[in-house]
Amino acid sequence: MNEIKKEDLKQEVFDLYDDYAHNRVDRREFIHKLSAYAVGGLTVASLMSFLMPDYKGAIQIKADDPRLKSEYTNYASPKGGNTIKGLLSKPADAKKKLGGIIVVHENRGLNPHIEDVARRAALAGFVSLAPDALTPLGGYPGTDDAGREMQSKRDRNEMLEDFIAAYDYLKTHKDCNGKVGVVGFCFGGWIANMMAVRIPNLAAAVPFYGGQPPLEDVPKIKAPIQLHYAALDTRVNEGWPAYETALKENKKEYQAFMYANANHGFHNDTTPRYDKTAAELAWKRTIDFFQKELK
Repeated sequence: MNEIKKEDLKQEVFDLYDDYAHNRVDRREFIHKLSAYAVGGLTVASLMSFLMPDYKGAIQIKADDPRLKSEYTNYASPKGGNTIKGLLSKPADAKKKLGGIIVVHENRGLNPHIEDVARRAALAGFVSLAPDALTPLGGYPGTDDAGREMQSKRDRNEMLEDFIAAYDYLKTHKDCNGKVGVVGFCFGGWIANMMAVRIPNLAAAVPFYGGQPPLEDVPKIKAPIQLHYAALDTRVNEGWPAYETALKENKKEYQAFMYANANHGFHNDTTPRYDKTAAELAWKRTIDFFQKELK
């Protein structure tokens, strides 16, 4: 079997995976369509294996990293009627209260990658909270396929309430200085945009390739926003021009970055959609932004 290289695959393969990852095609249809690209010694099985996330090999900050104090916590989400579990992390040597960051997962629950991202945020000098919106259904089930199926059973507006409750919890936490921002990816990017709409005192919002809020809600945004988009992500990007126009018309504080030749999910270093250059630049911009807004 030939070794698969990212640059050898057509963009249509990544677009097909995006459809699968967002439940626009089911597993059977995904496999059927993927078979068209199983040529030249490639098999469908090898293509699927290549496209799926690798959590063991790509974790940057281990769960037991001695530089951090990380633990699971639970907080009440009254409007959803739920208690939500989340990973709470902070620098082990923290001597003072820190700015808080809510880290919002993709459409598959709190998987190992998002926990890793939350630890990265803490290592940068913040107290981070990464909630699991799947808690009411038993929590992240161990695989992304099962996680997507589980998350599709929850109402996204109820999940939004769960993340708003996370803001309330972290804002008053003993380790937090009261300034809380949010960073989210994919589904989490939409949550970050909507938290900016819903929370007047939100200190900062950083949506990565997230769906835009209703344009009529843009006047409600008070927080500065930093937005990250992937140039090849035509689905999400369709809504950006109108959103940007509304941000400008309402004189909102925002920065927007479009990453050339990057796919949706480019920050996720567990899949071949990962773009190292774009991801590292976007994360540096994110941390610099939070350091400015949350101190």
